[in-house]
Amino acid sequence: MTPSIISRLSQELGVREEQTTAAVRLLDEGGTVPFIARYRKEATDGLDDTQLRNLEERLLYLRELEERRATILASITEQGKLTDELHAKLLTADTKAGLEDLYLPYKPKRRTKAQIAREHGLEPLALALLGDPGLDPEATAAAYVNPEGGVADSKTALEGARQILMERFAEEADLLGSLRDDLWNEGILLSTLAEGMAEKGAKFSDYFDYREPIKVIPSHRALALFRGRNENILTLKLQPRDEVDQASAGPGAAEGKIARRFGLQDRKRPGDAWLLETVRWTWRVKLHLHLESELMARLREAAEEEAIRVFARNLRALLLQAPAGLRPTLGLDPGIRTGVKVAAIDGTGKVVETAVVYPFPPRQDIEGSLRALASLCRKHKLELVAIGNGTASRETERLVLALMKAHPELKLQILVVSEAGASVYSASALAAKEFPEMDVTLRGAVSIARRLQDPLAELVKIDPKSIGVGQYQHDVNQSRLGRSLDAVVEDCVNGVGVEVNSASASLLARVAGLSATVAANVVAFRDRNGAFASREALKQVERLGPRAFEQAAGFLRVRDGINPLDASGVHPESYPVIKRIVAATGRPINTLIGDVAFLRGLDAEQFIDETFGLFTVQDILKELEKPGRDPRPEFKTATFKEGVETMTDLKEGMILEGVVTNVTNFGAFVDVGVHQDGLVHVSLLANRFVKDPHEVVKPGDIVTVKVMEVDLKRKRIGLSMRLDETPAPARREARPAAAAPAARQQPRPPASPPPNKGGGGSEGGALADAFARARKKDR
Repeated sequence: MTPSIISRLSQELGVREEQTTAAVRLLDEGGTVPFIARYRKEATDGLDDTQLRNLEERLLYLRELEERRATILASITEQGKLTDELHAKLLTADTKAGLEDLYLPYKPKRRTKAQIAREHGLEPLALALLGDPGLDPEATAAAYVNPEGGVADSKTALEGARQILMERFAEEADLLGSLRDDLWNEGILLSTLAEGMAEKGAKFSDYFDYREPIKVIPSHRALALFRGRNENILTLKLQPRDEVDQASAGPGAAEGKIARRFGLQDRKRPGDAWLLETVRWTWRVKLHLHLESELMARLREAAEEEAIRVFARNLRALLLQAPAGLRPTLGLDPGIRTGVKVAAIDGTGKVVETAVVYPFPPRQDIEGSLRALASLCRKHKLELVAIGNGTASRETERLVLALMKAHPELKLQILVVSEAGASVYSASALAAKEFPEMDVTLRGAVSIARRLQDPLAELVKIDPKSIGVGQYQHDVNQSRLGRSLDAVVEDCVNGVGVEVNSASASLLARVAGLSATVAANVVAFRDRNGAFASREALKQVERLGPRAFEQAAGFLRVRDGINPLDASGVHPESYPVIKRIVAATGRPINTLIGDVAFLRGLDAEQFIDETFGLFTVQDILKELEKPGRDPRPEFKTATFKEGVETMTDLKEGMILEGVVTNVTNFGAFVDVGVHQDGLVHVSLLANRFVKDPHEVVKPGDIVTVKVMEVDLKRKRIGLSMRLDETPAPARREARPAAAAPAARQQPRPPASPPPNKGGGGSEGGALADAFARARKKDR
């Protein structure tokens, strides 16, 4: 670890170098971020998990930068070309791009035109013309004509000299950096429609004739543009602002900067025109194309970073949704022709019975379906009914409502939950291992029921990328996306804590310090020997060594065990502090736990020693107030409007209740029960300016919205959380025509609407009529 990395990390994070040094040391020793953030606050002086995640990511980048710096220094030294000045510049370069600019003249290259020209002896000609613009290029080049040496005439000689100068101009590191900054700060990204692609690319119509400064393009627009280019619908170009604005074809600011750097100007000397044309070729042929490609990559990288952040924030909100709790639940995975798959789950999440009912055409066995469901609910004393929100969910909801009306004594509570990723889980090796004898279609119903009981415990079994809360998730770097989402899952699981005697191996594998193998060993040990009586008993698990125990123990809960502290977030290494508190207060631990007033009256500093500092003691006292408390919010549900089941049922101006399913930089998608999420654009989220939609909503929130626009052809629904907002037609009529060009410059995202959830229904009427109208719909 070089001091420069520590200094840079400290400066970027806004913390002291001692904190950074401690955090890096703990990470290098194998510490996990949740463990360090929670149980090593004394060492880091309270760095939280967000700071530690940022530090971990930047540490990786800076170490890669140092490795590349060492490689470059070794390469130039080996060539015998490392001067003191170049060495100093290489040591102070603080980005990978800056390092590569300095290395460019010394980087081994394929045989270039400039190299060939040097081999033909034309470098003296190039240097002569650059050094004295008073020389006549044609006359001077004549002396270098050598047909046997590959220089047929003066034109060939001048072309070779130009290639040499172009390479020299393009490899000037300071100039290259300045031009890059100029193009980023002032460049305009232009998007045009590729020939003959108007019909195929209709969803990109907002970008058929579009321009915007590259520096301010938000991530969702950037990713839409790149997707359009990848699909050969759009053509993208990055131009300097002055070249876009000026009508003439004269030299631009970039060419002027190159000319000034080498002291070139048009003073009507014999060589001026030739040298300025060389400058023009340098910009047009070499530098502009190179910088355009580089800055497009920079824009994509920034857009991907933001998209990954959005995905991570949405995933965190989804994982930390309020659990319904360990209540017996009926899971229904709707289907029409193939039937509704049914799974009855007891209070521990165990599957007690499965079935398939066929209330829809062609069988249309409504009475038989109601009898079967009533029997299941009565037999297993079920309290909740979880319905997947896919195809036929509203029809299935009507079936359950009929069940509740016919059997009020069952006292059922009905909820529609997201089934995103359920089919992925059903067909996975994990599901096959968990339910080897169960039909794959029934596994989905089990997943739907369990994710209502405990979203976190069930969703950890699914690849986060399949949960469907991303923004252009398939267009971003999958490795970085996976790394970020895994970190979110890890933080959420450890933030909530895991009951070691009921958790699945999938959930345990997300606990800090536990690998998939060790998690499986924990479950196997539990199956063989019964429930763990204490955290200490975990040490008997195969391959769960001292390091793994240290990292994991504080996040594992043993309820109703030998030691009541094992059900809390107090780490076993801190139990000596509890003993001192018990000794000092004269109260047994059982009477201390939960006595908020008494605990808050204690002086934390009284219990500090050389091992346990103030942070640790304060956390212990806080944990004793509500040991093992679930940090997730209270469970709430949305109520979908009766009779509004498909997009055709929606009318502009309707006020509806819905559930936020996804949040992007341009707004929030809301499920209002019609199998197609609607979009609340960021401008309609609140009666104030909203820069970041996450400030207002998160996935899982229950919101009230007004229907602003219904586009049946494109399957898009426009919603507003500003309930006094006028629906779309009136707004369009009121908008002056002059506003249209400005609107074109700032389009809403043209692609990636939420997946159509299918389904159908009717406006009231008999239950059988509603099912009959769904005859042609299926998964």
